[in-house]
Amino acid sequence: MRRLATATLLALATLLGFATPALAHNTLTSSDPAKDAAIEVGPDKVTLTFDQAVQAGGSDRVINQVVVNGPGGTQWAKGPVEVDGNVATVALEPLGPKGEYKIGYRVLSADGHPVSGEIAFTLTKAGAGEPVGTSAPDGDQRAGDGSTSDSGGVPLWVWIAGAGGLLIVGVVLALRLGKEQ
Repeated sequence: MRRLATATLLALATLLGFATPALAHNTLTSSDPAKDAAIEVGPDKVTLTFDQAVQAGGSDRVINQVVVNGPGGTQWAKGPVEVDGNVATVALEPLGPKGEYKIGYRVLSADGHPVSGEIAFTLTKAGAGEPVGTSAPDGDQRAGDGSTSDSGGVPLWVWIAGAGGLLIVGVVLALRLGKEQ
């Protein structure tokens, strides 16, 4: 009976040890401007910091997107997204009208999973800038809703079913080995 308990605990510890890293996805840890910040002067860039590395796209492919939409559907991000480790940065045109600005992002984690979300900040004093353009109709240009996305990843139920199956196999093997001795 003691061997059965030991084998079961060993199998469970092994399963948990392998499953945990596979379920951890990249998340946004901070931004500049900060979420829900009220600022008087518009920044010259948006910086998003994640808890894990972000894939750099290279000059021939775009895999990360950061958009900044202002009042009236105006767009303020200019140029490509620059990636340095776990930090994604995009340059901005000088901001214009006061009001709420939304930063939408979709980046590809180093593990291949896309992460998307949206954060807002408020410009309290109007600037003199001109937008890059206007947004597509309601939501077409938005990169997310503030939650991370793991589309393309393995669903949680698959990991749970696999862990349960391996646990059952471990118990059966432990019982058979115990009977042979």
